[in-house]
Amino acid sequence: MDDIEQINELAQIDAPYGKKITLNSVSYDNGFNLIRLRIKEGKRFTDMDLDVNTVKELETVFSTWLSKQAT
Repeated sequence: MDDIEQINELAQIDAPYGKKITLNSVSYDNGFNLIRLRIKEGKRFTDMDLDVNTVKELETVFSTWLSKQAT
């Protein structure tokens, strides 16, 4: 993969049980774009790089789940 051209923070979310979720837009010199999802729990970090198709699938799952939740 080519070098990273730019990283922009999109959001920071405080999640249950003291976790923090950070979302960054990551752009590479070759035009490839990802969302980097970082979950911080204490001193531990878990990073996931998600492409457009993966984010679309997650959007469908989240949207379906949200529609079934009591408001």
